[in-house]
Amino acid sequence: MTVEFIQLLLLIIIANGAPVLVRIIFGDHLNSPVDLGFTLSDNHPVFGSSKTWRGIFAALLMTSIAASLMNYPFVIGLLIASYAVIGDLSSSFIKRRFSMAPSSKAPLLDQVPESLLPAFMMMHTFSLELSSVLWLSFVFLIIDMAMTYMLYHWKVLKKSSD
Repeated sequence: MTVEFIQLLLLIIIANGAPVLVRIIFGDHLNSPVDLGFTLSDNHPVFGSSKTWRGIFAALLMTSIAASLMNYPFVIGLLIASYAVIGDLSSSFIKRRFSMAPSSKAPLLDQVPESLLPAFMMMHTFSLELSSVLWLSFVFLIIDMAMTYMLYHWKVLKKSSD
């Protein structure tokens, strides 16, 4: 693993963890859903109540600050967080189409889009080969599943998060 690999992995973890952190800090305050409660013709929400503007802003801001602290331009953090958010919203959209409740677990679908998309889109910026991008997504999968288990086990997280 190179320094760039570890830095990108860390930035992706921050992008995905920031919404959870603000959920823990703010509870239900300022948690307006991204889809504004709209449903599609299947009578299911577009993304669901656990995808909030607060979470998106937290991901964008915290990842950009972290990227800056790693001596990358602020915009690199914005891009990583944007790709992670797009991946996360995509998986939520798919889960709603399968009638899965917000914050329900779907191993792989919960981790791969939000890690693979930013890693793939930023691979040249971080001097990574495709094999490293796939490895990064796998490492993120393991870390995310372990952290999610621990946070639920310790009752830090409840049924919903951003």
